[in-house]
Amino acid sequence: MPDNGSAEFSAYGATRSTVKGEPLSPEELRKTDAYLRASLYLCLGMLYLRENPLLEEPLKVAHIKSRLLGHWGSDAGQSFTYTHFNRLIKKYDLNAIFISGPGHGAPAGISQAWLEGTYGEVYPSMKQDREGMKKLFGHFSFPGGAGSHMTPEVPGSIHEGGELGYSISHAFGAVFDHPDIIALTMVGDGESETGPLATSWHSTKFLNPITDGAVLPVLHLNGYKINNPTVLARVTHEELEALFVGYGWTPYFVEGSDLTSMHQAMAATLEKAVNDIRGYQKQARESGKAFRPRWPMIVLRSPKGWTAPRDVNGHYLEGYWRAHQIPLTDVASNPEHLSLLEKWMRSYRPEEVFKDGALVDELKELAPTGNSRMSANPITNGGRKTALRRPDFTQYGLEVQPGKSKAGSMANMAKWLRDVLIENPKTMRVFGPDETESNKLSEIYKAGKKVWVNGYLPEDEDGGNLALEGRVMEMLSEHTVEGWLEGYVLSGRHGLLNSYEPFIHIIDSMVNQHCKWLEKCLEVEWRQKVPSLNILLTATVWRQDHNGFTHQDPGFLDVVTNKSPEVVRIYLPPDGNSLLSVMDHCLNSENYVNVIVADKQEHLQFMDMETAVAHCTKGVGIWEWACAQPEEEPDVVMASCGDVVTAEALAATALLKEHLPDLKIRFVNVVDLFKLISNDDHPHGLTDSAFNALFTADKPVIFNFHSYPWLIHRLTYRRPGSHNIHVRGYKEKGNIDTPLELAIRNGADRFSLAIAAIDRIPKLQNKASITREKLLNAQIAAKNAAFKDGIDLPIFSEWTWGQSQKLEGGKSTSFMEKLSNLRPSAGEKAGAVIGETE
Repeated sequence: MPDNGSAEFSAYGATRSTVKGEPLSPEELRKTDAYLRASLYLCLGMLYLRENPLLEEPLKVAHIKSRLLGHWGSDAGQSFTYTHFNRLIKKYDLNAIFISGPGHGAPAGISQAWLEGTYGEVYPSMKQDREGMKKLFGHFSFPGGAGSHMTPEVPGSIHEGGELGYSISHAFGAVFDHPDIIALTMVGDGESETGPLATSWHSTKFLNPITDGAVLPVLHLNGYKINNPTVLARVTHEELEALFVGYGWTPYFVEGSDLTSMHQAMAATLEKAVNDIRGYQKQARESGKAFRPRWPMIVLRSPKGWTAPRDVNGHYLEGYWRAHQIPLTDVASNPEHLSLLEKWMRSYRPEEVFKDGALVDELKELAPTGNSRMSANPITNGGRKTALRRPDFTQYGLEVQPGKSKAGSMANMAKWLRDVLIENPKTMRVFGPDETESNKLSEIYKAGKKVWVNGYLPEDEDGGNLALEGRVMEMLSEHTVEGWLEGYVLSGRHGLLNSYEPFIHIIDSMVNQHCKWLEKCLEVEWRQKVPSLNILLTATVWRQDHNGFTHQDPGFLDVVTNKSPEVVRIYLPPDGNSLLSVMDHCLNSENYVNVIVADKQEHLQFMDMETAVAHCTKGVGIWEWACAQPEEEPDVVMASCGDVVTAEALAATALLKEHLPDLKIRFVNVVDLFKLISNDDHPHGLTDSAFNALFTADKPVIFNFHSYPWLIHRLTYRRPGSHNIHVRGYKEKGNIDTPLELAIRNGADRFSLAIAAIDRIPKLQNKASITREKLLNAQIAAKNAAFKDGIDLPIFSEWTWGQSQKLEGGKSTSFMEKLSNLRPSAGEKAGAVIGETE
C-alpha cells in the first residue's frame, strides 16, 4: 500500500491546532473534561443499558438491552464540541442553537439536553435521578422511545440528520433575519460528500452581517463512514484548507486524540471563531455597511468513536469504521466483551460526575441556564413566531367575465405578495432557484430585491435587482434554497419557494423528510406549531411546450400524495382570483406542506372574487354557468383540476353544448385535490354522499387532470361508481410542441374530451357519429397547422367561452368552418393523430 503521508491524515500523534493557546485554567480543564465524561457515559449507556444505570454493581447480561441499536461513531466529537461551546455561551452571553449534521448523532444531543436539564423538563419521567437515567437509557432506540437521529422528540433540534446533506442550509435558514443567533453546526465528513452539502458552503454569499446571524460550522473529520474512509479525511492539509478558503471561509484546524491538549486547542479555537464573528458583526453594524467576511469554520479531526478501546481482539475499533455503529455487538454472549464494556464505561468515572443519578453541582455550573441552553432555545421550538400580516387579498382581484377574460394569474398575485413582504419586512422571504423573474413574480422586487452579498459589476444596475439586503433568496440549487426555507420556517418565520414544476423533483426527498418531521412533531405534545412550508409550482407541464420533453413532468404531486394526510395539502387553482385565495390560505396556515400549482402565462379567467373565495372554501364545486341544463340529472359530468386543463375541458363542454344541444352536462372543478379522497383517509376528503352529489354514482365522468391521470384513479378508487371516471392528463408524450398540440399528444385537448364524452354516453350510440367525425377532423387539422406554422391557430389559442362552434347540416361554421381548408388529404397524418387520442 503506498505511503502518501498517512500521518497527515491521522488523528493520532501530537495535537495540531491553527490557533495556539491554553485558555482553560487547570480547574476549568478538570471540570470540562469531567462534563465531557458525563456526556459520553450517557451516550454509551443509551446504546447498551436497561438496568444498573450507574454501574453500582458489576455489569451483567441482565443489565444489557435485548436488542442493541444506535451509533457511537460521532458521539464523542459532537459532545466535545457542544461542551466547549457552552463555556462561550456563558462567557459572552451568546444566543446559540446546535445543529447535528452527522447521521445517527442523537446520543450526543440527548445527553447534552439531559445534562442541561431540558430533557427532564419536557419528559419528567427522565429527570436527573437514578430512575430517570435508567428510563433515559431504556427508551433510546426502543419502540415508543427516542430514535437514533436528532428527531423532533429531542429538545433543541430543528434538524434530524436522518438524510444527510442539509445541516448547513438549515443553519443558514435559521439565522436569516435573526441577527443575534449563532448556529453551531456539526457537519459530518461523510455528509460532506453529498451534493446538497457541498453547494451549501456558498451560503455565506447570501448572509448579511448586519441583519442576519452567523453559522459556525464544525467539520467533524473523524475519517470514516459506515465502511469506508471519507474523501475529505484523506486529502492533504493544504488541499483541504484551500477547498474552504476557495469557498470563502477561514478554516481553523483542531486535530488530535489526546483529550487534555485537545481541550485546550478546542477552547482556544472556538473562542477565536466566536470573536471573529462578533468582530465582523460589530464592524458591519457600527458602520452600517454590509460586507462578506471570510467567516470562520473549524475542521475537527478526531478519531472515529473517540475514547472507545483502540483495539479489540486484534482489530481496530476506535479510529476506524468499526466504531460507527454498536462498537461491541456481542456483549450478551461474550463474557470477555461484556467485561471490556464495563471497563470502558467505568473509564468515564461515573461515580465522580453523578450523584444519585444527577450531575454533580460543580458540573451543573458549566451549563447555561434557561433559554440560553442550546437545548432550550425558543428558536428551535416554534421560534419567535408572529402572525403573518396579510393585506386583504380580495382587493387585488381581477375583473372577470367567466370564460371570456384573459389575464396573467401569477403576475397579478405577485402584487399581493409584494405587499405581504412589505408588511412583514423581517419575517417573510421568497426563495427560488433563479426563477423568480421568469415566473412572473418580479413585482415583489419592489418590496425587497434579491440578496447578494458578493461581487458586483456596473451592469447589475440595469435590471439585476441585487442588493445586500432584500427579501428574495435565489441560488441555482434547489437543495440549498429548500434548506434555507426549511430552516427559516422551522425557526418561526414565513416563506414561499417558487420553482419550475419539472425540476421540483430535485428536492423530492427533502420535502419528504420535512413531511416526516412535521408528522412527528404532531406526536410531541411540547412542540409548538410552525408556519407551513409553501411550494408554488409554475412553468407547468402544459406550458413547457417550448422547452421540450425534459421540462414536462408534473409528478411531484404523486410524491406529495404519499405523505401523511395530517401534514400535506395540494391546491390547483384554475384562475387568478382562486390563486389569490389559495395563497392567502396557505401563508396563514401552520404545520403543513402546501403545494400550489398554477401556470405563469396568461390564461382564461373563470371566477369573480366572491365566487372564487366560495369555490376555494369548498375546494370543489359545480360551475353552473358552464353546465347544460344544470337543474337536470346530467348525462355526463365534465370535470377538471388545474388551470390549462380546465380551459380545455370548458372548450370541450362548449363543443358538446352547441353541437348536441339536448345533452345534459354538469361541469365540476376541483381546487383542493384531496377532496377526491374519502374522508376516512384524509380530513379534507368528501363523504361518499357529497362526492356523489357532485360526480354522480352512475354517470360517466370525463376528468381532465393537470398531472398524470392515474393519480386521480388512485384517489377515487374507493368511490361508488369509480369505474365511470375516465381521466385524461399528461401521459409522457411531449416534445417541442404548441400548447394545443401538446394537449392533443396526451389526449387532454378539447376534441379528445368531447369525443370521450360521446363514446361514454349510452343514449348517443351512433346518433353523434357525424359530430364525432367532425371533431376528429378538426383535431387532425389543428395538429397539422401546428406542424406547418409552429403556432396554434388563433381560433384555438384565442377561444373564449361563448364563441360559436356550431355545426349545421354537416357543414361547419365559425372556426370549424375555417378549419375546412386545413383538412388533411386522405391518410395524411390522420392515423397517427387518431391513434394518439385513443
